[in-house]
Amino acid sequence: MSYQLDKFQYGLEKLEINLSEEKLNKFLIFYEMLIERNKVMNLTSITEFEEVVEKHFLDSLSIVRMVELNHEKKILDLGTGAGFPGIPIKIAFPELKLVLMDSLNKRVLFLKDVISELGLSHIVAVHGRAEEMARKPEYREQFDLCVSRAVANLSSLSEYCIPFVKKSGLFISYKSGEIDNEVHMAKKAIQLLGGEIQQVEKFVLTGTDISRSFVKIKKKHQTPKTYPRKAGTPSKMPIQ
Repeated sequence: MSYQLDKFQYGLEKLEINLSEEKLNKFLIFYEMLIERNKVMNLTSITEFEEVVEKHFLDSLSIVRMVELNHEKKILDLGTGAGFPGIPIKIAFPELKLVLMDSLNKRVLFLKDVISELGLSHIVAVHGRAEEMARKPEYREQFDLCVSRAVANLSSLSEYCIPFVKKSGLFISYKSGEIDNEVHMAKKAIQLLGGEIQQVEKFVLTGTDISRSFVKIKKKHQTPKTYPRKAGTPSKMPIQ
């Protein structure tokens, strides 16, 4: 199948990302796998190629606005779903070490197939809930960077993500454009969890009129052992 790649190439140019033909081809294979598996399980409501390019691929890669990815880093993509932002980041920057984590095993099995099909190395897909996985020594405070496109509010998301980040590491949350109130409401939680908001970057997704934001949080101190609280609590009762 042939695809119209103009929008993708334009978006990559704007982000100053150069993809070889091999890497571009991996994006196309990933797209085809996503659409094929989406017929039997709910991975994404966005299925048109150009829309996937804009709202999944370029959105995932927009993180280069916030952090340098051209050297080795250990990254966790928490609540990765169908592999966003983790798989696009890994394809574009293969030297990174990635863990994709999701609470739904069916999605994790799909991601394992993608990793195998694309021949990606130093990347694993793991099934588990953040509240439990963040208590395991092999994951707690082990990552240079945690990223998440999950839709939870920033206070809850911080409780899920910050415990995985090592001291001086970063948690970067992908958010919609309207973020000011959410950031304000999450400040106490972020501080309590050992983090500090460094930057809120608002931008318009290349080639669209979609407003997006990144919230960049630096880990200043160890997260107290009491966090994250037991399964379901961070979402039901966010730290106020």
